[in-house]
Amino acid sequence: MGLQVGDSAPAFSAKDQDGNEVKLSDFKGEKVILYFYPKDDTPSCTAQACNLRDNYDVLLKKNYKVLGVSADDEKSHQKFIKKFNLPFPLLADTDQKIVNDYGVWALKKTFGHEYMGIVRTTFVIDENGIIEEVVRKVNTKNHTDQILNKSE
Repeated sequence: MGLQVGDSAPAFSAKDQDGNEVKLSDFKGEKVILYFYPKDDTPSCTAQACNLRDNYDVLLKKNYKVLGVSADDEKSHQKFIKKFNLPFPLLADTDQKIVNDYGVWALKKTFGHEYMGIVRTTFVIDENGIIEEVVRKVNTKNHTDQILNKSE
């Protein structure tokens, strides 16, 4: 079943694309959009990141901080950010600790092939570290609308 609305968001600490340590506790008193995606610079992941980028000012005005998480390393994140001019940090969860804590590392199936990977999921976390929304069926091209229409 995984994490639900009303649960405390698991604490985490990870390096961003520049090697800076980022912790959930850094955002106490702020709303956080924590989105998990499978892989840098792939079509659906790019569509999702660019949708959040294109609506970033709207999200900031509503006091949201945006953090992306995948199992890619810092160097991969740097290239992805530079290529698509992403204004928010991407966290490198290379040991899959965060994705496991949030329950988004799971068995996936593509074209009959089974493998472990990140299930695209977004958690909206309130100012007190409580999950106020979970988006499990992410519409990558309209993700900001999904988040804002549920949160308002």
